[in-house]
Amino acid sequence: MTGGPVAGDPSRQTWSSATYDENVRFVSELGKGVVDWLAPRAGERILDLGCGDGALTIALRDAGADVVGVDSSDDFVQAARERGLDARLMDAHALTFSREFDAVFSNAALHWMIEPEKVVAGIARALKPGGRFVAEFGGHGNVAAITTAMRAVGAAMGGDVSAAGPWYFPTEAEYSALLGTHGLEVSRITRFPRPTPLPTGMRGWLETMRAPFFDQFGDRRDEAMARVLDALAPSLSDSAGNWTADYMRLRVEAVLAAA
Repeated sequence: MTGGPVAGDPSRQTWSSATYDENVRFVSELGKGVVDWLAPRAGERILDLGCGDGALTIALRDAGADVVGVDSSDDFVQAARERGLDARLMDAHALTFSREFDAVFSNAALHWMIEPEKVVAGIARALKPGGRFVAEFGGHGNVAAITTAMRAVGAAMGGDVSAAGPWYFPTEAEYSALLGTHGLEVSRITRFPRPTPLPTGMRGWLETMRAPFFDQFGDRRDEAMARVLDALAPSLSDSAGNWTADYMRLRVEAVLAAA
Protein backbone atom coordinates (compact mmCIF):
# COMPACT_ATOMS: atom_id res chain seq x y z
CA MET A 1 0.00 0.00 0.00
CA THR A 2 2.25 2.63 -1.33
CA GLY A 3 2.59 6.01 -2.87
CA GLY A 4 5.12 6.78 -5.58
CA PRO A 5 8.62 5.58 -6.37
CA VAL A 6 11.69 7.68 -5.79
CA ALA A 7 14.20 6.64 -8.42
CA GLY A 8 17.65 5.84 -7.11
CA ASP A 9 16.78 6.36 -3.47
CA PRO A 10 18.36 3.51 -1.46
CA SER A 11 16.13 4.28 1.53
CA ARG A 12 12.92 3.80 -0.45
CA GLN A 13 10.48 1.29 0.99
CA THR A 14 9.96 -1.80 -1.16
CA TRP A 15 7.25 -4.42 -0.81
CA SER A 16 6.80 -8.17 -1.05
CA SER A 17 3.21 -9.39 -1.04
CA ALA A 18 4.32 -12.65 0.64
CA THR A 19 6.20 -10.86 3.46
CA TYR A 20 3.35 -8.41 3.88
CA ASP A 21 0.86 -11.25 4.18
CA GLU A 22 2.98 -13.01 6.81
CA ASN A 23 3.86 -10.05 9.02
CA VAL A 24 1.24 -7.32 8.65
CA ARG A 25 -1.92 -8.83 7.13
CA PHE A 26 -3.81 -7.20 10.02
CA VAL A 27 -3.46 -3.83 8.24
CA SER A 28 -6.09 -4.75 5.67
CA GLU A 29 -8.10 -6.86 8.12
CA LEU A 30 -8.52 -3.80 10.35
CA GLY A 31 -9.86 -1.77 7.42
CA LYS A 32 -13.49 -2.85 7.86
CA GLY A 33 -14.33 0.31 9.79
CA VAL A 34 -13.29 2.63 7.01
CA VAL A 35 -15.11 0.47 4.44
CA ASP A 36 -18.22 0.95 6.57
CA TRP A 37 -17.70 4.71 6.36
CA LEU A 38 -17.44 4.46 2.58
CA ALA A 39 -20.60 2.31 2.34
CA PRO A 40 -19.94 1.36 -1.30
CA ARG A 41 -23.02 1.02 -3.48
CA ALA A 42 -23.73 -1.07 -6.55
CA GLY A 43 -22.96 0.75 -9.77
CA GLU A 44 -20.57 3.28 -8.26
CA ARG A 45 -17.15 3.78 -9.79
CA ILE A 46 -14.56 3.78 -7.01
CA LEU A 47 -10.79 4.37 -6.98
CA ASP A 48 -8.84 2.41 -4.35
CA LEU A 49 -5.72 4.52 -3.80
CA GLY A 50 -2.79 2.45 -2.55
CA CYS A 51 -4.70 -0.79 -3.06
CA GLY A 52 -1.85 -3.08 -2.02
CA ASP A 53 -2.61 -6.70 -2.86
CA GLY A 54 -6.32 -5.97 -3.24
CA ALA A 55 -7.61 -7.58 -0.03
CA LEU A 56 -9.96 -4.65 0.67
CA THR A 57 -10.54 -3.81 -2.98
CA ILE A 58 -12.41 -7.10 -3.26
CA ALA A 59 -14.87 -5.96 -0.60
CA LEU A 60 -15.68 -2.88 -2.69
CA ARG A 61 -16.11 -4.98 -5.81
CA ASP A 62 -18.30 -7.49 -3.99
CA ALA A 63 -20.61 -4.62 -3.00
CA GLY A 64 -21.31 -4.17 -6.71
CA ALA A 65 -19.00 -1.23 -7.37
CA ASP A 66 -16.82 -0.82 -10.45
CA VAL A 67 -13.40 -0.54 -8.79
CA VAL A 68 -9.98 0.53 -10.05
CA GLY A 69 -7.02 -0.05 -7.75
CA VAL A 70 -3.72 1.79 -8.07
CA ASP A 71 -0.40 1.18 -6.33
CA SER A 72 3.27 1.99 -7.01
CA SER A 73 4.47 -1.52 -6.10
CA ASP A 74 4.81 -3.94 -9.02
CA ASP A 75 4.53 -6.88 -6.63
CA PHE A 76 1.31 -5.62 -5.06
CA VAL A 77 -0.26 -4.75 -8.42
CA GLN A 78 0.49 -8.24 -9.72
CA ALA A 79 -1.01 -9.80 -6.58
CA ALA A 80 -4.15 -7.68 -6.98
CA ARG A 81 -4.48 -8.66 -10.64
CA GLU A 82 -4.22 -12.31 -9.65
CA ARG A 83 -7.35 -11.70 -7.56
CA GLY A 84 -9.11 -10.65 -10.77
CA LEU A 85 -9.00 -6.93 -10.00
CA ASP A 86 -8.43 -3.97 -12.29
CA ALA A 87 -5.14 -2.90 -10.68
CA ARG A 88 -2.79 -0.38 -12.24
CA LEU A 89 0.78 0.67 -11.52
CA MET A 90 0.67 4.38 -10.76
CA ASP A 91 2.36 7.01 -8.62
CA ALA A 92 -0.24 8.51 -6.27
CA HIS A 93 1.55 11.85 -6.53
CA ALA A 94 0.72 11.97 -10.25
CA LEU A 95 -2.76 10.48 -10.70
CA THR A 96 -3.97 10.65 -14.29
CA PHE A 97 -7.75 10.51 -13.68
CA SER A 98 -10.14 13.39 -14.29
CA ARG A 99 -13.76 13.59 -13.01
CA GLU A 100 -14.08 9.83 -13.29
CA PHE A 101 -15.00 8.47 -9.84
CA ASP A 102 -17.97 8.63 -7.50
CA ALA A 103 -15.60 7.92 -4.60
CA VAL A 104 -11.91 7.66 -3.79
CA PHE A 105 -11.04 5.21 -1.02
CA SER A 106 -7.76 4.57 0.76
CA ASN A 107 -6.69 2.42 3.70
CA ALA A 108 -3.27 2.45 5.43
CA ALA A 109 -1.54 4.02 2.44
CA LEU A 110 -1.65 7.82 2.53
CA HIS A 111 1.00 8.12 5.24
CA TRP A 112 3.54 6.65 2.79
CA MET A 113 2.86 9.50 0.35
CA ILE A 114 5.14 12.26 1.60
CA GLU A 115 3.97 14.99 -0.78
CA PRO A 116 0.35 15.12 0.40
CA GLU A 117 -0.50 18.30 -1.49
CA LYS A 118 0.06 16.51 -4.81
CA VAL A 119 -1.90 13.47 -3.64
CA VAL A 120 -4.91 15.49 -2.48
CA ALA A 121 -4.89 17.52 -5.69
CA GLY A 122 -5.02 14.25 -7.66
CA ILE A 123 -7.85 12.92 -5.50
CA ALA A 124 -9.91 16.06 -6.04
CA ARG A 125 -9.24 15.93 -9.77
CA ALA A 126 -10.26 12.24 -9.97
CA LEU A 127 -13.62 12.79 -8.29
CA LYS A 128 -16.86 13.79 -9.96
CA PRO A 129 -18.47 16.91 -8.46
CA GLY A 130 -20.21 15.82 -5.28
CA GLY A 131 -18.03 12.70 -5.07
CA ARG A 132 -16.68 11.56 -1.73
CA PHE A 133 -13.25 10.76 -0.37
CA VAL A 134 -13.00 8.25 2.49
CA ALA A 135 -9.69 7.18 3.98
CA GLU A 136 -7.88 5.86 7.01
CA PHE A 137 -4.15 6.16 7.61
CA GLY A 138 -1.60 7.03 10.27
CA GLY A 139 -2.37 10.19 12.21
CA HIS A 140 -0.17 12.40 14.36
CA GLY A 141 1.43 10.23 17.06
CA ASN A 142 1.31 7.03 15.01
CA VAL A 143 4.11 4.58 15.96
CA ALA A 144 5.68 7.34 18.06
CA ALA A 145 7.53 4.99 20.40
CA ILE A 146 8.82 2.86 17.52
CA THR A 147 10.05 5.87 15.56
CA THR A 148 11.67 7.44 18.63
CA ALA A 149 13.56 4.23 19.40
CA MET A 150 14.85 3.98 15.84
CA ARG A 151 15.93 7.61 15.82
CA ALA A 152 17.79 7.19 19.10
CA VAL A 153 19.59 4.08 17.87
CA GLY A 154 20.31 5.71 14.52
CA ALA A 155 21.88 8.72 16.21
CA ALA A 156 23.95 6.55 18.55
CA MET A 157 25.25 4.46 15.65
CA GLY A 158 25.93 7.38 13.30
CA GLY A 159 23.16 6.54 10.86
CA ASP A 160 20.61 8.58 8.92
CA VAL A 161 17.86 9.16 11.48
CA SER A 162 15.45 10.42 8.82
CA ALA A 163 15.19 6.82 7.57
CA ALA A 164 13.46 5.95 10.85
CA GLY A 165 10.20 7.63 9.91
CA PRO A 166 9.62 8.66 6.27
CA TRP A 167 5.91 9.15 6.88
CA TYR A 168 3.19 11.80 6.85
CA PHE A 169 1.12 11.68 10.06
CA PRO A 170 -1.12 14.80 10.22
CA THR A 171 -3.48 16.08 12.88
CA GLU A 172 -7.20 16.44 12.18
CA ALA A 173 -6.87 20.22 11.77
CA GLU A 174 -3.87 19.96 9.47
CA TYR A 175 -5.48 17.44 7.15
CA SER A 176 -8.86 19.17 7.11
CA ALA A 177 -7.16 22.39 6.04
CA LEU A 178 -5.28 20.61 3.25
CA LEU A 179 -8.46 19.01 1.93
CA GLY A 180 -10.24 22.35 2.03
CA THR A 181 -7.67 24.00 -0.20
CA HIS A 182 -8.67 21.54 -2.93
CA GLY A 183 -12.42 21.92 -2.59
CA LEU A 184 -12.96 18.88 -0.36
CA GLU A 185 -15.29 19.66 2.53
CA VAL A 186 -14.81 17.42 5.56
CA SER A 187 -18.00 15.66 6.69
CA ARG A 188 -16.35 13.86 9.61
CA ILE A 189 -12.82 13.24 10.83
CA THR A 190 -11.43 11.47 13.88
CA ARG A 191 -8.05 10.43 15.25
CA PHE A 192 -7.95 7.48 17.62
CA PRO A 193 -5.43 5.08 19.21
CA ARG A 194 -5.38 1.51 17.98
CA PRO A 195 -2.87 -0.60 19.93
CA THR A 196 -2.28 -3.44 17.49
CA PRO A 197 -0.95 -6.93 18.36
CA LEU A 198 1.88 -8.02 16.04
CA PRO A 199 1.50 -11.68 15.01
CA THR A 200 5.19 -12.13 14.17
CA GLY A 201 6.51 -9.72 16.79
CA MET A 202 8.23 -6.36 16.52
CA ARG A 203 11.09 -7.78 14.46
CA GLY A 204 8.64 -8.91 11.76
CA TRP A 205 7.00 -5.48 11.74
CA LEU A 206 10.33 -3.66 11.51
CA GLU A 207 11.62 -5.94 8.77
CA THR A 208 8.47 -5.33 6.73
CA MET A 209 7.96 -1.62 7.36
CA ARG A 210 11.46 -0.22 7.93
CA ALA A 211 14.07 -2.52 6.42
CA PRO A 212 15.87 0.43 4.75
CA PHE A 213 16.63 1.94 8.17
CA PHE A 214 18.46 -1.20 9.27
CA ASP A 215 20.06 -1.90 5.89
CA GLN A 216 22.07 1.33 6.13
CA PHE A 217 24.19 -0.20 8.93
CA GLY A 218 25.56 -3.03 6.78
CA ASP A 219 27.47 -5.51 8.93
CA ARG A 220 26.04 -3.83 12.05
CA ARG A 221 22.45 -4.38 10.93
CA ASP A 222 21.71 -7.05 13.55
CA GLU A 223 23.18 -4.82 16.25
CA ALA A 224 20.88 -1.96 15.24
CA MET A 225 17.85 -4.29 15.29
CA ALA A 226 18.79 -5.65 18.74
CA ARG A 227 19.21 -2.13 20.13
CA VAL A 228 15.79 -1.03 18.85
CA LEU A 229 14.09 -4.14 20.22
CA ASP A 230 15.77 -3.68 23.60
CA ALA A 231 14.59 -0.06 23.74
CA LEU A 232 11.01 -0.96 22.85
CA ALA A 233 10.53 -4.09 24.95
CA PRO A 234 9.65 -2.35 28.26
CA SER A 235 6.73 -0.44 26.71
CA LEU A 236 5.52 -2.56 23.77
CA SER A 237 6.18 -6.17 24.84
CA ASP A 238 4.36 -7.94 27.66
CA SER A 239 5.82 -10.47 30.11
CA ALA A 240 5.01 -13.32 27.71
CA GLY A 241 6.89 -11.67 24.85
CA ASN A 242 3.81 -10.54 22.92
CA TRP A 243 4.40 -7.32 20.99
CA THR A 244 1.97 -4.47 20.30
CA ALA A 245 2.45 -1.55 17.90
CA ASP A 246 1.44 1.92 19.12
CA TYR A 247 -0.84 2.82 16.21
CA MET A 248 -2.77 6.10 15.99
CA ARG A 249 -5.20 6.26 13.09
CA LEU A 250 -6.81 9.17 11.26
CA ARG A 251 -10.13 8.45 9.54
CA VAL A 252 -11.82 11.01 7.30
CA GLU A 253 -14.76 11.51 4.99
CA ALA A 254 -14.91 14.54 2.70
CA VAL A 255 -17.05 15.60 -0.27
CA LEU A 256 -15.91 17.47 -3.35
CA ALA A 257 -17.87 20.66 -3.87
CA ALA A 258 -20.39 20.48 -6.69
CA ALA A 259 -19.46 22.37 -9.85
